[in-house]
Amino acid sequence: MDGDGGGAGALHHHTRSPEDVFRDFRARRAGIVKALTTDVEKFYQQCDPEKENLCLYGLPNETWEVTLPAEEVPPELPEPALGINFARDGMVEKDWLSLVAVHSDAWLLSVAFYFGARFGFDKDARRRLFTMINNLPTVYEVVTGVAKKQSKAPNGSSKSSKPNSK
Repeated sequence: MDGDGGGAGALHHHTRSPEDVFRDFRARRAGIVKALTTDVEKFYQQCDPEKENLCLYGLPNETWEVTLPAEEVPPELPEPALGINFARDGMVEKDWLSLVAVHSDAWLLSVAFYFGARFGFDKDARRRLFTMINNLPTVYEVVTGVAKKQSKAPNGSSKSSKPNSK
């Protein structure tokens, strides 16, 4: 596990608790949020549709990179959405960023539960991990501004006061 898997990075063998996996999840998520919000222009430029199938990786050091997927099959970690750059110029930028955010959420969950399976988490450990993850807003919610609206919900009932959407 040297972390060379297409920028995927990996947890060390000695980290086996749900809290350790959650720290990795939170760091990767922070990197992706940064790419899709703070560094959006840099991210947009790196996703040139003329290039090959690119992926957005959140790294365990709270950074991000856009690169080709890992060459080994199967890869060390689950792969993020492939070809995020192809839809860039065919969509409104806000919609494209939202789409990348949704796929990034799915990837982050798959990586966290990959580690959970790899480390032999039982039902209670998986539940603890899921609860910690679920207490954070999704990347999609952050990118679209839904997370801010939820945090301003009256009576602290942000989860139950989500507006219905298609």
